[in-house]
Amino acid sequence: MKNYLKLVHFEVNRFFKFYLILIGLTALSQLIGAIIISQGYMKNAKQVMAEQQFSMNQYIEKHGTFSFYHFKQSEWFLLPIFLCITVLIIYVFFIWYRDWFGKNTFIYRLLMLPTERITIYFAKLTAIMLLVLGLIAFQIVLILFDKQIVNSVIPIDFQSSFSIYDKNSLEIWSWLYPNTFPDFILIYAVGLLFVAVVFTAILIERSYGFKGILGAILYGLLSLGVFFVPIFLANFYPNYFYPMEIFILELVAFMIVLGSAIWLANHLLKHKIRV
Repeated sequence: MKNYLKLVHFEVNRFFKFYLILIGLTALSQLIGAIIISQGYMKNAKQVMAEQQFSMNQYIEKHGTFSFYHFKQSEWFLLPIFLCITVLIIYVFFIWYRDWFGKNTFIYRLLMLPTERITIYFAKLTAIMLLVLGLIAFQIVLILFDKQIVNSVIPIDFQSSFSIYDKNSLEIWSWLYPNTFPDFILIYAVGLLFVAVVFTAILIERSYGFKGILGAILYGLLSLGVFFVPIFLANFYPNYFYPMEIFILELVAFMIVLGSAIWLANHLLKHKIRV
């Protein structure tokens, strides 16, 4: 456990400077965006009210109130989120390939550590999940600051009620921030499974060279197929299975794919990747 925690700390620390840059860019973009969009709304509202001699109530009746959704769908808000998602997806691959293609093939130093090699796999997997959850938590806190900026510029009477689970929110928002704890566990467990499968596919490619590329692709497709079998069954036989049965089948498929990914990764690290 001690070696595992050290490796997790090591992996997180290797990315931490770039991670802070991502956090800084996200905060800067969204905070500036909240100011610009809020001021733009109030400037337009005051101009219309002055030109048409509207009272506040008349303006709201004709043009509606300001919804925080307008900010959430702006480039100021969305672009840094998509940037973070893209960077982390790339890093899922880079976290392994950097060790192989970096200076002095650092992977061999990792493999020679006095610990089970699968610990390296788990440490990298944990590091990715910590980075993801860290950004998710940061975004929740940042939204509170964004909202405070909006409140300081736009009077409450000009605003509609706000919830991060607004029905008009983008679909990706409900994936990033599920509104129930079971949904949160389910979605991020699937994310964990995706990362585990990618990690194992990378180890297949690293173990068998050029032939490993085809093997990694086939393994990924097979894992994907096994995971989606219960969903296919539910679609082909819509009235045959109870929802709980589909859930149990999906849970079994999840455990099979995750278990096979870990077992295969352990086998490759022990017997196929030589130092």
